[in-house]
Amino acid sequence: MRVAALYDIHGNLSALEAVLADRRLEDVDAIVVGGDVVAGPFPAEVVDALEALGERVRFLRGNADRLVLEVADDKRRLWCRDQLGHARAARVAAWPEALSLTVDGLGPVRFCHATPRSDEEIVTRITPEDEVAQVLEGTAEGVVVCGHTHIQYDRRVAEWRLVCAGSVGWPYEGRPGAFWLLLGPDVSHVRAEYDVQRAAEIMRNSGYPDLEDDLASLLEPPDPEAV
Repeated sequence: MRVAALYDIHGNLSALEAVLADRRLEDVDAIVVGGDVVAGPFPAEVVDALEALGERVRFLRGNADRLVLEVADDKRRLWCRDQLGHARAARVAAWPEALSLTVDGLGPVRFCHATPRSDEEIVTRITPEDEVAQVLEGTAEGVVVCGHTHIQYDRRVAEWRLVCAGSVGWPYEGRPGAFWLLLGPDVSHVRAEYDVQRAAEIMRNSGYPDLEDDLASLLEPPDPEAV
């Protein structure tokens, strides 16, 4: 099995479309969508585009997806929930928090949004090794794929290989693009280019509240070392 991992799309339909246009996706057996899908300007459209890919797609729920469904006093989350509608929201609520797949060349791989024990715990490429080992303790799979921090990395800690897929929709990589991951037989971090300026204009017309601060970081992504 070969797998593509698409994390942290955050309703950025233009970025997702750039990734889906990559012909390497035609050769994968599964597409893991690793959470934080619907918190952003085009939640319904992103869900529809991914569901149209059929049974190859495996969804995980991230912390931002959970909050869209749970929080009742935040206008952005309420807006996203209204855009989703009841049927889509029910499907998002049913997404699991983690899954395991056996990948060519890598063996069993655990996919989660942030860490195997939490959908919002932060682990970076400079988190001390002993702390990472505590986070991964009890994880049977030798490879763990996460997102959440919006920065790609690949590190080994004790008996585990911890890989962050980065962010399709809102990367913190110091350069624009849609960042994702290919797995099998090894790990390949991937970047898709797209017209970020045009995407920003499309988002401004979406109706998504209080967008300008988000667009600033999309148009000029922060440096990963600073983040």
